[in-house]
Amino acid sequence: MSAALLVINAGSSSIKFALYRLAGNKDLVVELNGQVAAIGSQPHFTVTDAVGRLLVDQLTAYYVVDQHSRAFEVIYSWLLQYLQGRALLAVGHRIVHGGQLYAAPVLIDADILDQLKKLIPLAPLHQPHNLAPIWELQKLLSTLPQVGCFDTAFHHSQPDVAQRLALPRQFTDDGLRRYGFHGLSYEYIAELLPQLNLVDARVIVAHLGSGASLCALKGGRSVATTMGFSPLDGLVMGTRCGSLDPGVLLYLMDHYQMDARALEQLLYYQSGLLGVSGISSDMVTLLASQDERAQEAVDLFVYRVSRELGSLAAALGGIDALVFTGGIGEHSVTIRERICRQAAWLGVELDELANRQSDPYFCISTPNATVSAWVVQTDENLMIARHTLKLLSG
Repeated sequence: MSAALLVINAGSSSIKFALYRLAGNKDLVVELNGQVAAIGSQPHFTVTDAVGRLLVDQLTAYYVVDQHSRAFEVIYSWLLQYLQGRALLAVGHRIVHGGQLYAAPVLIDADILDQLKKLIPLAPLHQPHNLAPIWELQKLLSTLPQVGCFDTAFHHSQPDVAQRLALPRQFTDDGLRRYGFHGLSYEYIAELLPQLNLVDARVIVAHLGSGASLCALKGGRSVATTMGFSPLDGLVMGTRCGSLDPGVLLYLMDHYQMDARALEQLLYYQSGLLGVSGISSDMVTLLASQDERAQEAVDLFVYRVSRELGSLAAALGGIDALVFTGGIGEHSVTIRERICRQAAWLGVELDELANRQSDPYFCISTPNATVSAWVVQTDENLMIARHTLKLLSG
């Protein structure tokens, strides 16, 4: 039997994974996708095969808050039974923050793990959970190669001026700068651009989901992005606020006596689509609602995306193509239509019939549009698997 390669994407309340096998020509073929979701509340373990058939669907109600290690034990135990002795070649991990040190995937050792632990203050809600499965696997299989792939790495190609914050240099030297995120998704899209005849084009990619950002690409490299020091910045998201006047934070501290932890809860978990609507963080739910507050939340989401499109077009010196990806970008016909209508001044002309397709990638602009528009399914897991295999192969 062929060797297997495991990809792990651990978040604040879930651990997602994908299992790949190596075909004879060393192509990566996905076998499984799974997750333990809602860790700390009502944990739910699911696994599907390559064609989407459900293999596991069970609640794991004995978990308590922050028991990511227990969640990983469930995944690992199930995988051992599934593999039935097949060799596990390596594990690739999505790690949100690589800081200034890591501009490419790395084979993780004790020294690198120590460096990544030091970055926890830069991404306190993501980094600890990204690292937890690495520690667990080191205890279980100490010789198994583990590779870290960073969401920030792709944006290291940006010019210095795009990364700087207008703060005193002592803070910049201490690591306060614009890092950018969703890099693994943008890297996957960048690798597909030749298939869309967009090799040297000026492209803006809209990764729209519960987390949302835009990235300006030139020649497949990141030039600018809407997320900055943290994944809070930029667009309106499911529960995150996006760009916010720093004066608002001072006001909340002075007039509502909010400390850092209270602000953290507000900005990460109670704002965005959920906060504006008071109904839901889910775009599908909001689009189906007749409540005016739901419409206001959707309007704000579209407005902020449309406004930032202009900002990134300026950073590129023009735009040749717009690419939608992520859960909302790939599946919401309505949101794509509204954003394209707002981007008509840039040269985007929507083909309404084309916009209703459903393929791995397809064009949704008219043939004569000066700026083409596309929908492309992203695959961060495959990007991690490719990086892992490439690093092991030398």
